[in-house]
Amino acid sequence: MSQSKVGKLDETGVAILKALLELGEPSTCKEIANKAGLDVRKVVGKVRSLTSAGYVERTAEGKYKITEKGKEAIATK
Repeated sequence: MSQSKVGKLDETGVAILKALLELGEPSTCKEIANKAGLDVRKVVGKVRSLTSAGYVERTAEGKYKITEKGKEAIATK
């Protein structure tokens, strides 16, 4: 099954970044999953890789927010 790529981001990564942008505040994986229409287990795994890649940042409260790099990655999508 082929997935479209946005740079090094797959469809799931793009959906998560867009959900974080729309949520507008640090959010839990469950909140992100609900907004993006994804399974929370899939979001948990993907958020880890997005964090490692610098697209997402984990807050002290254990929530996630999109970084400037993440915003730039989806700006034209």
